[in-house]
Parts: sequence; structure tokens; C-alpha cells
Amino acid sequence: MSLDIAAIRASAVRIAPYVKRTPVLTSDALDDACGGRLFFKCENLQAAGAFKARGAGNAVFSLTDAEAAHGVVTHSSGNHAAAVARAAGLRGVPAFIVMPHNAPQSKVRNVERYGGRITYCEPSLTVREQTCARLAAETGAALVHPFDDYRVMAGAGTATLELLEEVPDLDLVLCPVGGGGLLCGTAVAAKGAKPGVRVVGVEPEQASDVAQSFRAGRRISIAATPTIADGLRTNCTGEKNFPLIREHVDDVVTVSEDAIVAAMRALWENLKVVVEPSGAVPFAGVREGRVDARGKKIGVILTGGNVDLDSLLWMKK
Repeated sequence: MSLDIAAIRASAVRIAPYVKRTPVLTSDALDDACGGRLFFKCENLQAAGAFKARGAGNAVFSLTDAEAAHGVVTHSSGNHAAAVARAAGLRGVPAFIVMPHNAPQSKVRNVERYGGRITYCEPSLTVREQTCARLAAETGAALVHPFDDYRVMAGAGTATLELLEEVPDLDLVLCPVGGGGLLCGTAVAAKGAKPGVRVVGVEPEQASDVAQSFRAGRRISIAATPTIADGLRTNCTGEKNFPLIREHVDDVVTVSEDAIVAAMRALWENLKVVVEPSGAVPFAGVREGRVDARGKKIGVILTGGNVDLDSLLWMKK
């Protein structure tokens, strides 16, 4: 199994009853500021508050009845966890969720809301994967990996299919990158639906494993470092993801923590939407000049809106 435009189109049909077709918003003020035209695909308004509903839904509903009989298991800092718990609930099977103990409380509450059975662990990808493997062995649950899974990538790519149906003449599509699942789905969907469109991944400077790997031409693992973009805190891109990134992605750039906060605030002020730090990362690439927007039509995927409103980051400035 691999990933192609046919798989993404098939997943769009599969998940249609379970996800929203999210709006595409624009802002004259943001266009004037960057010198291009920006089209924001608002996955912050998606079911469970993030694009992850697409990939998780496709993975869970791709399972046979025998495969799903003992439920599903995954590890995630939040959005994928909630999306898997939601999809499992819709399928009528249990969801065993491994979360780092420092996961944002807004995201923990979202998982609990959908009935996910949480097991906490140390905030390390290695520990998360080990805990997840143990739970899978104990329960017989099927693994739904947060990014290194072709079914998850295919579901994620449906957001870009919708975006290009609404704005077919885009020059460039931007999305955040952590493990690489969304970036793979975005790139394969974009190149399959509109050959010639460029795809760029945007990553926090403090979690730049994909950018470093992209430049080196090999997977690079980095030490975990803090970033406000908690959904992008990976230290190495997936084995299945990296070949697809090398084949289909045009560039991967990084942004500062301050730029992420500024992007969140600008989106709130101009689009009147709340976007979490990870979701604001691609727009931060435009605001910080890491992506040249001048004269271009750019699709920007705002991936999630699960923000702790008691601690809005720009209120600390």
C-alpha cells in the first residue's frame, strides 16, 4: 500500500458522512500586508476542532469488522487523539489513547469528551510508541498511527482536494508539518489534482526535524525541544512519510515562536477565528517572510482551533 490521488479521493467518499466541508476564508487586510492573495482552509472549524478528523476517520472506517473488534489505539498530544476517540465512538468500538502528561488540558478534555480511554506517559516519542505497543498487545486494539499511516495521510489530503475545488488556480499550498502525515496528504492531493502547484511545509524552528531531513536527503532525529506548537513536537518524520515528502514537496521552511504567536493574533483580528499555535504555523511563514507571497495565490491550511482560552499566548506579551 502507498499513497496516490485515487486513495485520497476514495477516502473523501468514505469519510463524507463524518466530517465537515470547512469554509475557505479571505482577508483583504492580510492580502495587502503580504502582497499576495491568501485563501485560508479553516480546518480549525472541523469536527473535533482539527483536520485530524479526516485521517482518523478514514483509518478507523477502513478497518474490517474483525480488525476493529477490539478497538483502536494511538498516541498523540491531543488533536489526533480526540479524532481517533471520536471516530471509534462513531464506529462503536473503544479507543485507547496514549498522551504525554504535559498535553494541553483543552486537548485532554476533548479526548475525554469523545470517550477516549487515556493512558499518560512521559513526553517522549519513544516512550509514547512503547506505551502504545504495550496497550495494543494487551487489548488487541488496531493501531492508528498519528502520521506514519497511509490511511491517515489519505484522509488528511481530502482538505486540499476541497480547497482546490473551491480555488482551482492556486500557485502554492502551505501546511504545517510535524510527523509529516498532513504534508504527504497535502502534497499528493495537490500535485494529483493540479500538476504544477507548489507545496511547502512550515515547521517551528524549535522542532525542525523535517526541514533538516529534507535538506540532508535522509531522516534526521533531533532532541525534543519545547515549542508552543505542541501538535508539531516530533523529533523524526515517519518512515513512510519521508519518501513521499522527498518526491512531492517543494520546500520545508521554519518559523520562530514569536512569529507563531503573532500569526495567531493576526488571524483572530482579521478572520475572527481562533487558531491554535500549530495551525497558525503556515501563516507565520508568510508573515515572517519565510514564504514569498508576492503576486501569488496561496492556500493556507489552518489545521486546528483547540486553544486554551484561559491562556491566550498573546496576552502574555
